[in-house]
Amino acid sequence: MAEPLAIALPDGGTVSALVYPPGATGGPAATLILAHGAGAPQTHPFMTGFAQGLTRRGIEVVTFNFPYMERGRRVPDPAPRLEKCYRAVIGVVGDRPRAAGRSLLVGGKSMGGRIASQAVAGDAEAGFPPTVDGLVLLGYPLHPPGRPDKLRAAHLPSIPVPMLFAQGSRDAFGTPDELRPILSDCRRAELHVVEGGDHSFRVRGKNAPGADAVHAAVQGAIVDWIARVLSPPSGQESDSD
Repeated sequence: MAEPLAIALPDGGTVSALVYPPGATGGPAATLILAHGAGAPQTHPFMTGFAQGLTRRGIEVVTFNFPYMERGRRVPDPAPRLEKCYRAVIGVVGDRPRAAGRSLLVGGKSMGGRIASQAVAGDAEAGFPPTVDGLVLLGYPLHPPGRPDKLRAAHLPSIPVPMLFAQGSRDAFGTPDELRPILSDCRRAELHVVEGGDHSFRVRGKNAPGADAVHAAVQGAIVDWIARVLSPPSGQESDSD
């Protein structure tokens, strides 16, 4: 059962968050903050499904609403305000997993993942030490559909922590083939391809796997990646030790 959490924003007001405690033991000792995409809130089935699927694999998940979504608006806030909101969530959530010896990761669906990456890159470019241990990006919006000239990738090589990109092979916002040359310039970036998947990992075809199976495969890849590339924060013991 998700637990509500209020996040105070630096410019006033609050947004709501949901904390999904891990429902299994033996998984990687990690907390993952996941932000929603541009058009749907944290309660969208994609978000709740991923949160619940990851908690069943032992990961704590935190979701939240951006300010515009919290207030029922359709148009996203300007990027600087979205990034400030994400940093506020990290500030509130961040002490909890580290105190328990868990790694802290951030990311999200589409726009939510992009904002997470911009916030982390902005901090790195300003000379601040990393406040997170990795990023998980679900359907990264590399460019608007039909506009491959408008890339949203210049900041990615500045990110100093590992990144996992889960991308559908027919994503109109950027295919894996478009991402690969960009990720080759990043420090520790990996790509998980959802074969036949679109921007939301939907796979077409008469014999195509259903959404539950596709999402479960992505969730498994996320947990495997976390276990492989991340360890508990320096000097801390894992919950499973």
